[in-house]
Amino acid sequence: MQHYHYIFTGAGLSALMTVYEMVLSGKFKDKTILLIDENPKNSNDRTWCFWDENNAFSTIISKKWNSALFANEHFRRDLDLIPYQYKMIRGLDFYNLVFDLISKQKNIHFLHQKVVDFQEMGQHCVVKTELQSFTCNQIFNSIYTPELVKNQSKYPLLQQHFIGWFIKSKEPVFNEHQVTFMDFSVEQRGNTRFMYVLPTSPSEALLEYTLFSADLLPKEEYETEIKKYMAQLGITEYEITEKEQGNIPMTSYPFWKHNSKNIINIGSVGGWTKASTGYTFKNTIKKSKKLVGFLTSESDFRKFHKKDKFWFYDLLLLDILDKKNELGSSIFSSMFHKGNTTVIFKFLDEETSFWEDLQVIWKCPTLPFVKALFRRLIGLR
Repeated sequence: MQHYHYIFTGAGLSALMTVYEMVLSGKFKDKTILLIDENPKNSNDRTWCFWDENNAFSTIISKKWNSALFANEHFRRDLDLIPYQYKMIRGLDFYNLVFDLISKQKNIHFLHQKVVDFQEMGQHCVVKTELQSFTCNQIFNSIYTPELVKNQSKYPLLQQHFIGWFIKSKEPVFNEHQVTFMDFSVEQRGNTRFMYVLPTSPSEALLEYTLFSADLLPKEEYETEIKKYMAQLGITEYEITEKEQGNIPMTSYPFWKHNSKNIINIGSVGGWTKASTGYTFKNTIKKSKKLVGFLTSESDFRKFHKKDKFWFYDLLLLDILDKKNELGSSIFSSMFHKGNTTVIFKFLDEETSFWEDLQVIWKCPTLPFVKALFRRLIGLR
């Protein structure tokens, strides 16, 4: 069997970002690296967005906005995002960027096969695909196993699930300088439901009907709601240029407890998704940088993760939405109605001081969080 220093089982965002950071660091040229994924990564299968005040991935940003709209059935608020900008990256652009860099590295290889098994065997690890097997020193796994969370009851599991349409409309109805961050004016129907709109021109946009809830909907229900929303915007004629759909796990389950000395879980299966919002791209940038720095001084993956206050904040919110999913609109609306936009986005980025945390938390409905905190303190869920 061929041996590598590192094997990545799965080559999604977290794996590609980590390898990208390894190359940029210049410290892994003597390490052989193999990425294995059944998806060839040659199509635009997703869109990532994030807010940022730096120039991260500036060459592949397809659109950016300085303003955002937050709305519900009672109010609409224009949010000045400065010093941040809200940015969009198309999946294929990111894949091309990383694979172009990888192709120039003699020590890094990509294998288009499906991983069927991997395990730690004492001082080395074994990875099996449908066609062959490999050994390595360490494994970075990003293949999500839903059963890890579903087979327990201590930590709630919600889904951020959505269907999105990229459209061209006859009517120029969009403000191309403003993203609709969350529009809760749509019918909630006992859930947390909102529209998310990324306009790229006055007549072009991505519209996503999104839920934070436990169960998925029939495909037709998402698409019916998109059509209703477009009608409210005054769109009578349109062309669908692309479609996308997604289902992102939202949980504070401690995935890191499944790490071993030589196997680490990354991405969604490593808890890298922001549990309370489902945002992934910015978190993955941060986590991959930390992981690459960790690798330069440590070798035991069990030492990598550290639980912090933001993990607990997210846990309380998910506890609330798990029991009373209809409260999502009021919780997010209370934050954004009069809250300081910069502090809110800094809080969601997990970069606030405790005093800044309180500025956001005090805006939220008190009773649901007190109840959730009490239940956790006495060991209930």
